[in-house]
Amino acid sequence: MAIARRLRDAEIISVDSMQVYREMDIGTDKPSIAVQAEVPHHLIDVADPSEDYSLTRFQAAAREARADIADRCRTAVLVGGTGLYHRAVIDDLEIPGRYPETVASLESEPDTEALHRRLAELDPLAASRMEPTNRRRIVRALEVTLGSGRPFSSFGPGLGQYPPCDIAQIGLSLSRAEIDRRIEQRYHQQMEAGFLAEVEALADRQPPLSRTASQALGYKELLEHLNGEMSLDEAVALAVARTRKFARRQERWFRRDPRVVWLNAADDAESLADEALPLLTEHGSPS
Repeated sequence: MAIARRLRDAEIISVDSMQVYREMDIGTDKPSIAVQAEVPHHLIDVADPSEDYSLTRFQAAAREARADIADRCRTAVLVGGTGLYHRAVIDDLEIPGRYPETVASLESEPDTEALHRRLAELDPLAASRMEPTNRRRIVRALEVTLGSGRPFSSFGPGLGQYPPCDIAQIGLSLSRAEIDRRIEQRYHQQMEAGFLAEVEALADRQPPLSRTASQALGYKELLEHLNGEMSLDEAVALAVARTRKFARRQERWFRRDPRVVWLNAADDAESLADEALPLLTEHGSPS
């Protein structure tokens, strides 16, 4: 927001796989109505939580938003930490198709680790990039590998390739101890703001939450609490632990990209904006 205020012609594109969902506000730390009124935001509240919002759909919507912003001679600022969504936009990744019949067959196998072993046989590179318990990603990789006849890891230039890009990429760096502290603090603030009530309302809605929406960090654990699987304190503690683990994976993802310029996020927003603005001028549009 400090950068957007300085630029004056900025519009923000949210690169967050869960802020796309309506009714999922507290747990996604969605920008407030006042913030969205001050600077136009895109790709927030664009899907019903009963929908499985896909990477392909996001990529198309982001392309449209960027083109619209450019047509009006304004500046797009991409903000968010969903790594694959980010790469799909800035590197225009080739996204493989969908194969519903293959998915149905795969979902009949209840053992996620067995699916991961199958993927390791068919596409060892893809299997090495995901946790053996991450069912959604494993099923998607197998869906593409089996449905298309091509390894999932073969699509696009490859996530290990970082081609020249006209978008300035800025990462915010903090110590792991500080990240851990902030994650726990944020969950406590979200609970005080009514996060549990938000999840209760989502659990009762019809049509029900999609598989994608129900796996969102924080939501997944509170849903498990509401299903009687654990106490509220246990659910919050598990959400904190899983989010800390996710933050480490997220950091590793972005640290691999040599195009990202890292700034110390312990500095105040105005100082960070002072450092960031020359980078935007030098490299092009901000991200």
